[in-house]
Amino acid sequence: MSYIITSLISYLIGSFNTAYFYAKAHGFDIRERGSMNAGASNIKVNFGWAAGVFTGLCDMFKAIMAMKLCAYLFPDNEVIPYLAGAMVIVDHIFPFYMGFKGGKGFASFIGLLVAVNWKLAIVVCILTVIISFTTNYIVLATLTVILIPPFYYLYMKADIRIVLIFAAIALLIGYKHRVNIKRIINHEEIGVIDKKKKIKN
Repeated sequence: MSYIITSLISYLIGSFNTAYFYAKAHGFDIRERGSMNAGASNIKVNFGWAAGVFTGLCDMFKAIMAMKLCAYLFPDNEVIPYLAGAMVIVDHIFPFYMGFKGGKGFASFIGLLVAVNWKLAIVVCILTVIISFTTNYIVLATLTVILIPPFYYLYMKADIRIVLIFAAIALLIGYKHRVNIKRIINHEEIGVIDKKKKIKN
């Protein structure tokens, strides 16, 4: 029952897609412009870095909020916070009111790490920045760092359920970024710093 309640609470909290509502407040659907993704990176493309950072922080916070709330409700189960964070990511990617076409979950993934292991979160964030600016593509950083938690927790001999949750998250986020890889191959992906590409509105 604790797993069901945690999943429902986290799914509802995760359903608030910041990028979607931010763009709607400006009169359009974020999924129709830029990279067509309802996430912080596309908000950055359409509105600038400040808006992108704000969106990312909001998506991080909702994961942290769901995890802290569920951990408070079920303090004797160490797996509950990880499940809560995972469900926030799932609904960020598949929000019911958006036809199950949401974002890609990376900011909420960072929020999950902040809530359970802030030191690991700092390492992941630093690597994300370095790889993003070195390669000019956030997606390459994303696909690299999402592999760190499952191997880290496996190495640390954590509960196998925690390892499996992180592995499932990595697979899901990786799958959602497959279109970005195709765009990189076709030289169509929008770079972190790329003044030459024009966004089709």
